[in-house]
Amino acid sequence: MNTDDVLHKAPLFSALDREGAAALRTGISEVELHKGQTLFSEGETGDRLYVVLDGKIKLIRTAPDGRENLLSVLGPGEMFGELSLFDPRPRTASAIALTDVRLAGLGHDDLRPWLTGRPEVALHLLRALAQRLRRTNDVMADLVFTDVPGRVGKALLDLAERFGQRTEEGLRVHHDLTQEELAQYVGASRETVNKALADFAQRGWLRIEAKAVVIMDADRLYARSR
Repeated sequence: MNTDDVLHKAPLFSALDREGAAALRTGISEVELHKGQTLFSEGETGDRLYVVLDGKIKLIRTAPDGRENLLSVLGPGEMFGELSLFDPRPRTASAIALTDVRLAGLGHDDLRPWLTGRPEVALHLLRALAQRLRRTNDVMADLVFTDVPGRVGKALLDLAERFGQRTEEGLRVHHDLTQEELAQYVGASRETVNKALADFAQRGWLRIEAKAVVIMDADRLYARSR
């Protein structure tokens, strides 16, 4: 998929016609990061939003004692950094390359006046923020009402929806997360998450691979995650 096709998936571009997208495209600069590199850190001033063109990036928050919470894993066509466009305060999370990644960056100062005459585009951005808020509410509810195996199942299905590839064996999900990162993603200890994965594998619902799983019974996994 070429750059323009990927950008068109992002909320900022999906509301535009070809002419409008081309005009906005002129203000974009591309950024390439190697795996493990930091794009920006929590607390820094935010002046750009980004769209993932290739690879994956993770958003994390760090507690005062050094513990990390993995908020999100983003892939091609997904956007981040737009919160400070509407609320210009410091970044609320750090963005770190989960794999080698290529990004399209657009400065807020360039974007704000451009949005003034295009309320439909601003509406798409606000809708994207609302969807993110809904997801945050769901995550908070899951931490209270759903056990760890249920949260693991839901996380895998969410990753499968965005990164899964159909194979003869099932849905292969190359999530690129270490065991510790997957544990951070569901808000549990690594040991508890590994136990849940092992149980799913023993039941024949999935097969565990290095930084990936092959989901062979999505229906049962979905039922367990509810």
